[in-house]
Amino acid sequence: MKHIPATHLDLVDGPFTVALSTVMPDGQPQTTPVWCNRKDGFILINVMKGFRKEKNMRANPNVSLLAYDPQTPLHNIEIRGCVVEMTEEGAVEHDDELAQLYLGRPAAKFFGDAVPAELQSRYTPVRVKIAPTHIRVES
Repeated sequence: MKHIPATHLDLVDGPFTVALSTVMPDGQPQTTPVWCNRKDGFILINVMKGFRKEKNMRANPNVSLLAYDPQTPLHNIEIRGCVVEMTEEGAVEHDDELAQLYLGRPAAKFFGDAVPAELQSRYTPVRVKIAPTHIRVES
């Protein structure tokens, strides 16, 4: 597993939105903005069960993440990696953790503060753990 250099930790520790690229069933790339954080060297994101990116990662665990500072776009990091875990366990709490980080509010809840609360009855969060296998940085 590759390690993120200290010079670029700010880009994955939030609150910068990250572009997640997955592979579609026909082999074409699909890119979606996501929130992320990290723990124990792994990148953690959250997706909704049944969404295209969730299906793509279950079929092909190879992903790429691109994070950059919009004020200084040449300060960026590309992380290629492999999905090593997808779980519903702890996913709601992880979504809340991301909402608190990205919204800058310690008591924020994903359902209710980041997206409408009524979506919680329709969508099931899935926490995704990604092991970095290749890292490219620019400053």
